[in-house]
Amino acid sequence: MNPTVKAFFHEPTYTVSYVVSDPQTGRAVIIDSVLDFDIKSGRTGTQAADEVIAYIKSENLETDWILETHVHADHLTAAPYLQEKLGGTIGIGGCVDKVQSTFKTVFNFGDEMQTDGSQFQHLFADGESCPVGNLTLEVMYTPGHTPACVTYKIGDAVFVGDTLFMPDYGSARCDFPGGDARVLYKSIRKILSFPRETRLFMCHDYGPNGRDYAWETSVAEQLADNIHIHEGVTEEEFVAMREGRDADLSMPVLIIPSVQVNMCGGQFPPAEENGVSYLKTPVDLL
Repeated sequence: MNPTVKAFFHEPTYTVSYVVSDPQTGRAVIIDSVLDFDIKSGRTGTQAADEVIAYIKSENLETDWILETHVHADHLTAAPYLQEKLGGTIGIGGCVDKVQSTFKTVFNFGDEMQTDGSQFQHLFADGESCPVGNLTLEVMYTPGHTPACVTYKIGDAVFVGDTLFMPDYGSARCDFPGGDARVLYKSIRKILSFPRETRLFMCHDYGPNGRDYAWETSVAEQLADNIHIHEGVTEEEFVAMREGRDADLSMPVLIIPSVQVNMCGGQFPPAEENGVSYLKTPVDLL
């Protein structure tokens, strides 16, 4: 059996969230949700998440999992809000502790910041599987973009996070702390070892050269056409290309708020005595 996949594109951050459901039982998972955030004012919003909620309710689905493919640096997760409205367990890969340890130092958080992944309800092991109705959710570690990246496979649908983009856009950057182009090459090759007809779903798309936004491709299409890592590209060629491109990239617009919130399972820092939550901005560090 294969799942029903419903995509939600958030144009302000070019992020694609997914509701993946078992058509027989109506059990569902949400992957890579988005909390609206206005960087100019610091205001949050739930429009994107509310669209997901409306769909789940209209289809009479039951939410088992709210999943993150990694600690995102370009959008904030809506996982706690979705859990409040729909239930479900918030999960991420077990190596999130590596990201937490690194960025606890970056943001100079104190002892109140735990670095054991305990902000999430479930930490997936590499190769772990669990049921989603009559389907099976399978977890594969795919680090390189970050140390905590995972890929989720449900039936013939594979959700690759930021490891890959559509074939005409290529692959993920590897210059964040803990990133590694050589490791990413091996992770992508693992993904591309699935059967050629396997559906691959991206976490982002930017519509290069003016084409319409798109987020579904296949192993066969990636092997044939991916501009960075098509069939025949060697590890050394990929690493040289990726490291060269990464040297000229600027930081994502939302990296500072996103990482602080996302590595804590979507929770903002506790409100201070005036009832307001504050985020830190390191100066001359990133």
